[in-house]
Amino acid sequence: MNIEQARFNMIEQQIRPWEVLDPGVLDLLFVVKREDFTPPACRSLAFADLEIPLGDGQVMLSPKMEARLLQEMSLKKTDKVLEIGTGSGYMAALMAARAEHVVSIEIRPEIAVQAKTNLANAGVANVTVQTADGSAGWSQNGPYDAIVISGSVPSIPASILAQLRVGGRLAVVVGQAPVMEAQLVTCTAEGIYNTVILFETVIPPLDGFTPKNSFSF
Repeated sequence: MNIEQARFNMIEQQIRPWEVLDPGVLDLLFVVKREDFTPPACRSLAFADLEIPLGDGQVMLSPKMEARLLQEMSLKKTDKVLEIGTGSGYMAALMAARAEHVVSIEIRPEIAVQAKTNLANAGVANVTVQTADGSAGWSQNGPYDAIVISGSVPSIPASILAQLRVGGRLAVVVGQAPVMEAQLVTCTAEGIYNTVILFETVIPPLDGFTPKNSFSF
């Protein structure tokens, strides 16, 4: 496989058509090597338009999904970022290239260890991976300028919203299959949030987030 041609094709055929047009994001996709964050058995699929299994029922999101969420967060070099659901570490590496520091929470110890290894091998020094349940966020390092939840949740916990500083952005996929939507939530003032619906999609649910109780009347 010609890796650089495959990377170019991924960007031009999958990511640009998905309204990812920020030159900084597109350039970064050439720099951060997605194949280095892909399990060795799936390396040939690193640039395919699909979710790649990481073990334990967890997946690496599709390239276009990660690129679009990265673009929507509009990260700056001074930003402190929280990621809930580290997975392979690839999204954390992308965000780390645009932000000051990323704290990434992974509930599964084996996946957290692999993510740390991937990030170290890629020379990414401004990501801290914590092995913990991130369903309530990670207030120890908050508040944050940006938060991304790297899996779907049935609803956004208030405890996570409370960790956004004013002007902070949260990128998340909300809902339950088959109806989910990607949202960008901005904290416009203390306790005040503005939500923009980005697009409809379906991605796997994140560990630790339980569906809201359904009531029958």
